[in-house]
Amino acid sequence: MSVFGSKPGSAGDKPSASGRGAPAGTSLSIVGAGMHVRGDMDTDGVVKIEGTVEGTVRARAQVLVAKGGLVHGDIETAEAVIGGAVDGSILARERVDVQAGATVEGDVTTRRIAVADGAKLNGQVRMGEAAAVEGKLAAAPAKAPEAGAAPAAGGGAHSRVGVRPIEAAPAAGR
Repeated sequence: MSVFGSKPGSAGDKPSASGRGAPAGTSLSIVGAGMHVRGDMDTDGVVKIEGTVEGTVRARAQVLVAKGGLVHGDIETAEAVIGGAVDGSILARERVDVQAGATVEGDVTTRRIAVADGAKLNGQVRMGEAAAVEGKLAAAPAKAPEAGAAPAAGGGAHSRVGVRPIEAAPAAGR
């Protein structure tokens, strides 16, 4: 896949880094190492951030914050893979993956989340179907419950859970 665009179905098209997110042919935008972007970003494809972004990052398919990448602002996407640092909230329709060594300072709303050993997540986490439907990027045009309304049967209410970083001591004898 070329940096400046590609034709769907060309030999260089590949699925996303996770192998299950963005379909082949989805555009890829890269904020390279050493690059500093001030302002909001919006794309239908995938955004890979190796440099610094100050502003909201919206990507319909996926946001990848590489090791050494930094986002000072919110992220709105289907999938977020964080290997660097995010100072803002993350709203992901499907999943969030916070990798070892990554730092997230902000709230996370998603259906599924994975936080690797050695990652830091400081914020509130909302997850499950109800959390994804309440987010701005709900996949289906489902209507979020109105304030004060009882949760739908079987839907269950979401809860706010404070998350503190856990420092694991190195294993002895390794």
